[in-house]
Amino acid sequence: MNKNKYFPYGDTEIAYLKRKDRRLAEVIEQIGHIDRPTDGDLFSSVVHHIIGQQISTKAQKTIWNRMQMSLGEINEQTILKTGVPKLQSMGMTYKKAEYITDFAAKVDSGEFNLQRISEMSDEEAIKVLSSLKGIGIWTAEMILLFCLERPNVFSYGDLAILRGIRMVYHHKTIDRIRFERYRKRFSPYCSVASLYFWAVGGGAIPEMTDYATKKKK
Repeated sequence: MNKNKYFPYGDTEIAYLKRKDRRLAEVIEQIGHIDRPTDGDLFSSVVHHIIGQQISTKAQKTIWNRMQMSLGEINEQTILKTGVPKLQSMGMTYKKAEYITDFAAKVDSGEFNLQRISEMSDEEAIKVLSSLKGIGIWTAEMILLFCLERPNVFSYGDLAILRGIRMVYHHKTIDRIRFERYRKRFSPYCSVASLYFWAVGGGAIPEMTDYATKKKK
């Protein structure tokens, strides 16, 4: 993945979010600018996200490094040449190896057109990406944010974002209606807001706690 490129945002997005929300403004002031690496290539981004589902970041990185060492460039040709059994031997499940190989075959045959994704709206791109085996809506949203660098991605399916919102606004739960209110407030720069909620959810501001885990007195 591209380690030298970060999700692009600056003064315009920050000024907008601060103006829209006082609590988020305080979070932004405390944390400062976030350098979040993005994926340079759409094909490898899809593969990388399939690998990373339901495993730790460390395990994902280990498998990814093995693939890079074995395959060199990760594209449809090298995936198809490698095959399912060898992919599985690198540490992923058999199902994930099948999903990755199926994706590579569809790209190689032209059944799936990667170039068209970048021309689609967010909604269209999510629908098309999530039609692939092994890609759900959440994974498609992460690809939009971290590969296509779309500015307005806000994922209700992301547990860390929900945790960050609970911590910032002192909610015990976040239902869809409440989440959509926040989406409307932060739009069209939801992706930048997401970066800060991830940071909070990951412990960037130690004094903030998750109200969902607080015991009732």
